[in-house]
Amino acid sequence: MTLREILNTAFLFVLYLALQVLIVRNLVLFDIAFCFIYVGCILLLPYELSLTATLLISFGIGMTVDMFYNTLGMHAAATVLMAYVRPAVVRFQASQRGFESRILFSIHEMGARNFFYYIVILTLIHHTALLFIEANSLTLLIPTLFKALASTLFTAFSIMLVQYFTRN
Repeated sequence: MTLREILNTAFLFVLYLALQVLIVRNLVLFDIAFCFIYVGCILLLPYELSLTATLLISFGIGMTVDMFYNTLGMHAAATVLMAYVRPAVVRFQASQRGFESRILFSIHEMGARNFFYYIVILTLIHHTALLFIEANSLTLLIPTLFKALASTLFTAFSIMLVQYFTRN
């Protein structure tokens, strides 16, 4: 990684965490769709980063959000799960859509369609895990799945907007 990529990634981390804690925390659509834009921090990490480093970073980001939400590790668990599944999703998507050997995760590099699919798959995994941990029961299966789907679309749309307004 070059110094420019490191600084760009650090800036995006601060941006996504600040957006989550200061603005998006209170943004809920119809009491169903929640925006967890901080997952963009993990989604935009370089692919060359080792799985251990990615898991540690995702745990730190999840615990930071947990401190502000007072949720005792729920965000950390869901974020670590998403980071653990991420390499498999990237390999699957690379085989389906023919990415280059060096993958840069941004809307400008991947294209809007591929970036949207990448975000939706991983965000759906994160939100499903998070909302099922929060529900703590399978009796709320249908409402929880509906919340996960609505929240995934809301979060994906928000991350795409931030990507359009940031330059690489």
